[in-house]
Amino acid sequence: MSASNILRKDHEQIKRLEKVVNKCYHELYAGKSIPFSDIEIICLVISEFLDAIHYSREEGSYFPCVASYGTLNKEIRTFLIEHEFGSRIARNISKHLQRWKNGDDAREPVARFLRTYSIYLKDHMAKEEEFFDKAEKTVLSKEEEQEMFEQFQSVTAITKKIEEIIKQIDYLENQPWMKG
Repeated sequence: MSASNILRKDHEQIKRLEKVVNKCYHELYAGKSIPFSDIEIICLVISEFLDAIHYSREEGSYFPCVASYGTLNKEIRTFLIEHEFGSRIARNISKHLQRWKNGDDAREPVARFLRTYSIYLKDHMAKEEEFFDKAEKTVLSKEEEQEMFEQFQSVTAITKKIEEIIKQIDYLENQPWMKG
């Protein structure tokens, strides 16, 4: 396995999350009830998996390694900006969810920011997949890929956290509102 493949594997889980986010905002717009706790789990997965693990793998190791060759720098800069954009959308979901839990009518902004996040994820992951292909074929050596892979795998706390997050996505996928 390579670092690029680990990031692609992350994307498999993120695609599952995107489907949950997509269904959630559709249900909210349709006036259906989604437990606040389920939306909180979505926010938790976003912050603990995308922001804390996936983006940190990319920003801390993968992108710097690719950038060290002086190539694909424009794409890397775009991804860094998009990561910040995604984090801001996620903060807005959490902010409006808290308002809603406190009694304000914030269903629409929660649904709107979930919709925005869903669109962001689809677009962002498609561009990153192309980037991984380019980096793998034209920039990174097999040794570099292996070193980053070993670095990603060496943090057992992250591996355990990913297992927990996969269980949370499983839970969300099996909720009545998701299946209906």
